Amino acid sequence: VIPTILSYSIEKKAAKDPSRFGNGAIEGVAAPETANNAYAGAALIPLFTLGIPSSPAITVLLGAFIMHGLTPGPTLMQKNPEFVWGIIASMFIGNLLLLIMNLPLANVWARITMIPFKILLPNVLIIMILGAYSISNSMFDVMAMFAFGVLGYFMKKVQFPLGPVLLAFVLGKILENSLLKSLTIFGGSFAPFFSRPISATLLIIAMMIIAVSIYFGYKEKGIASDAEM
Repeated sequence: VIPTILSYSIEKKAAKDPSRFGNGAIEGVAAPETANNAYAGAALIPLFTLGIPSSPAITVLLGAFIMHGLTPGPTLMQKNPEFVWGIIASMFIGNLLLLIMNLPLANVWARITMIPFKILLPNVLIIMILGAYSISNSMFDVMAMFAFGVLGYFMKKVQFPLGPVLLAFVLGKILENSLLKSLTIFGGSFAPFFSRPISATLLIIAMMIIAVSIYFGYKEKGIASDAEM
């Protein structure tokens, strides 16, 4: 999910030695996993309070709620409090079960990484093919998966960052739809994006993040050049 990609990217930029990432650095494992665990529960907040799904998985969950006569939103807690509190209780129970399973079995899960690559790869490929085909029962999805896999391989070879590509792929359609809706409301003018407090604040934060990223990028290049000299 997007938070895991962002947390990994931020952790890598903040690290004193970014070259360790991709080679088993504990920070590169702990940060995304922490973000993933935090995201899973937090994604339900906008669904329960506003009826807005914040991810594809939550969108599927929204459809399941509606099929069972439940309407997520401000009135959900009033009309179905037992349902909401039941889900909250299940999260506590689920985390407790994870704690019980992970602490004594951590070594068992870690041994999965010791499975020989020639055995692990065919199983992963089978799961990927089945998953891609099951989306719409089309071989085109399978071929597209392999094509993007080859593209990702070459991008990794030339050290092209995959994080921004994944973010653009996931958020691109959402961004385009939201931009079109906003421009329709504003009569085709971009001025309200810079004059309204919330949108202006978000744009300033985004520009600051871009500026910081550029700064750290040049800093890393400078450190690499000094090391080569």
